[in-house]
Amino acid sequence: MPDEVKGMIVKAFIVLAEGYEPSDELATEIRGHVRSRLSAYAYPRQIAFVDDLPKTLTGKIRRMELREASRA
Repeated sequence: MPDEVKGMIVKAFIVLAEGYEPSDELATEIRGHVRSRLSAYAYPRQIAFVDDLPKTLTGKIRRMELREASRA
């Protein structure tokens, strides 16, 4: 994602498993978990909970569609 201060930031698109509901607390917990395992610049600054990820016919995630949707 473009960012005015940092230039670019990481945004995570997450499909939740059954039994989980999107919330700010869950997003904070996910950020903390990932931050403890990755470099400070690589953890997601933004988290979007989605129902489904756009995929190609072969099952690969269509990242370009996610980028375009987040800009709109």
